[in-house]
Amino acid sequence: MSRHCLAEQFGGFVCDLDGVIYRGQHAVPGAVEALDAVSAPVVYATNNASGTPEEFARRLQGHGVHVQPEQVLTSSLAAARVLSRQLTSGAPVMAIGGPGVAASLRAVGLEPREPADGSAVDAVVQGYGSSVTAGDLGHAAAAIRGGARWIATNEDRTLPTEDGVAPGNGALVAALSMAVDVAPEVIGKPHPPMYEMAADLLRQPAGRVLALGDRLETDIAGAVATGMPGALVLTGVHGAKEAAAAPATMRPSYLLRDLGDLHRPYPPAGCADGFAVRGGARARVTDVLQVEGDGIDAERAAVDALHAALDEGRITVDDVGDLWRTGSVDRTRPEE
Repeated sequence: MSRHCLAEQFGGFVCDLDGVIYRGQHAVPGAVEALDAVSAPVVYATNNASGTPEEFARRLQGHGVHVQPEQVLTSSLAAARVLSRQLTSGAPVMAIGGPGVAASLRAVGLEPREPADGSAVDAVVQGYGSSVTAGDLGHAAAAIRGGARWIATNEDRTLPTEDGVAPGNGALVAALSMAVDVAPEVIGKPHPPMYEMAADLLRQPAGRVLALGDRLETDIAGAVATGMPGALVLTGVHGAKEAAAAPATMRPSYLLRDLGDLHRPYPPAGCADGFAVRGGARARVTDVLQVEGDGIDAERAAVDALHAALDEGRITVDDVGDLWRTGSVDRTRPEE
């Protein structure tokens, strides 16, 4: 393996699940093999709060990933750990969401309560659950108006499924917010706590950990907020065009076709004759986006060129989509 491969450059990895390792019930082609070939430790971090680390580990194992529950960090577990530092042991907490929310609270010594329990609680932890009802949200609203702290595991607006995107926890959080006068404390990505916990598990400083994810507004933004390099994996929600238009707070350090790119040489960024250069490809922005070369290096160079043009004020975010789509783009090969 080349020393220029990302797999050899980091002391640990934080890997998202949906859209990176699997989509729905099916593994992303080559993802499992790529993870197995990584020598550094991996923490699997998901904003999905509905399941337990044991359940996610079994699902990953079913796809062939060698993983133990201790390597899985869910947003509900992260939320429970944060809350456990601030409440006394055994404190009652309303659990909204799938089984993973209550299990996480129990794992850190807090007492989960059902929404319809009727007793007073110190906090409400809201995570995704496919069976969450309007009645559950009503009980949560009453508790929050009564003074309970409101912790949201995450604000993902959608979830990837085999049938396309579906409403995520963010949609449920938005619904509850319409009935209360306070905003939730959000723990999951893109907020730092999950990535900070992952770095602690890996026993590495944030700068030595590479975050792997398919969403700019969660996986990559969370990495940036934590001071961790992030790699956008183009097998899920966002593509290179979205990366090109991203603000600095959501820009990935790396662009990967799939996890297999961890083991392929990653060309450094360069500049020559007004072009952004990546390997054998280069790109620049004049009146058009001119890209010479093909494949993933051409996309990397195009993203670099568009970021430079944005930062210099030569184009706007609205221009990026037009430049990426326009028929004026020159995709010829560079001269030998």
